[in-house]
Amino acid sequence: MQLKNDRYLKALLKQPVDMTPVWMMRQAGRYLPEYKATRAEAGDFMSLCKNAELACEVTLQPLRRFPLDAAILFSDILTIPDAMGLGLYFETNEGPKFERTIQSKADVEALPIPDPEDELGYVMNAVRTIRTALKGDVPLIGFSGSPWTLATYMIEGGSSKAFTKIKKMAFSEPAILHALLDKLADSVILYLNAQIKAGAQSVMVFDTWGGVLSGRDYKLFSLQYMEKIVSGLIRENEGRRVPVTLFTKNGGTWLESIAATGCDAIGLDWTVDIADARKRVGHKVALQGNMDPSMLYAPAPRIEEEVETILSAYGEGTGHVFNLGHGIHLDVPPENAGTFVNAVHAKSARFHK
Repeated sequence: MQLKNDRYLKALLKQPVDMTPVWMMRQAGRYLPEYKATRAEAGDFMSLCKNAELACEVTLQPLRRFPLDAAILFSDILTIPDAMGLGLYFETNEGPKFERTIQSKADVEALPIPDPEDELGYVMNAVRTIRTALKGDVPLIGFSGSPWTLATYMIEGGSSKAFTKIKKMAFSEPAILHALLDKLADSVILYLNAQIKAGAQSVMVFDTWGGVLSGRDYKLFSLQYMEKIVSGLIRENEGRRVPVTLFTKNGGTWLESIAATGCDAIGLDWTVDIADARKRVGHKVALQGNMDPSMLYAPAPRIEEEVETILSAYGEGTGHVFNLGHGIHLDVPPENAGTFVNAVHAKSARFHK
């Protein structure tokens, strides 16, 4: 099926586009009243992820409201450790937690590598259902957490502020952590390739916690495993390239190293100056980002002004996918998100003449 709107894929591959494409991290989510209604119908978050029809419904909800240039699979970054048998659950207002954690070499050795069409088959069913429902309107993005980020949750047992348990392992028993990260990288490769075969037209790796590491340790414990993933992915499917985006939150120091992994695009958070980022790596990779999600609390003229500032900073030509620098906040008024998306399209055409 021919894509009606492929400017997102083209921009990731630095091909000419008529305007800058835009989507939002967490665009299907809690800021939308219709999402809350569907989640209530599902019963809880993981039940929503595991129901292909409902996961499809929430994936499509933002596209009915806003002229977004891509859909992103509705799922969670922690599906792989859950499928490994660690017992993922969600505490209200506390985020994800695991019943069992990884503490020893034996724990790592006991972990299975999940079969993406078996233990994670519900994700592939969602991908196939969404891809059919999109009818070629816009491309579908698949994703995974990075090995380092998945490992933080698996070792800490949930979210963390200081990451003392995983850093203790990294510095006192590095061989155990490397064995875990390697197994996770293999699992992510299988998982993302299965998403691509099921219909994802681009994939993204979210390295939410890479930025808590020093430069040397980031390369050792996070980046080398993302590079392994990039080299193991299917890069051509259905007659076109499948672009890969890597996003490390607070990773602005390491853009050159990230660009050297062979990825097609780098996600930027809002702490990075996009003009500087383009000077550093723009000839090698596309850039995605990077408005502060809190800007969506501002009145419409201020949102539009910020969009203009970022577009101007990036400058003329392709290779920019406009996005927030992280996920949209749950209490943002949906109409503000609409102002943002419309402003990107309205203001960006002049940069693509």
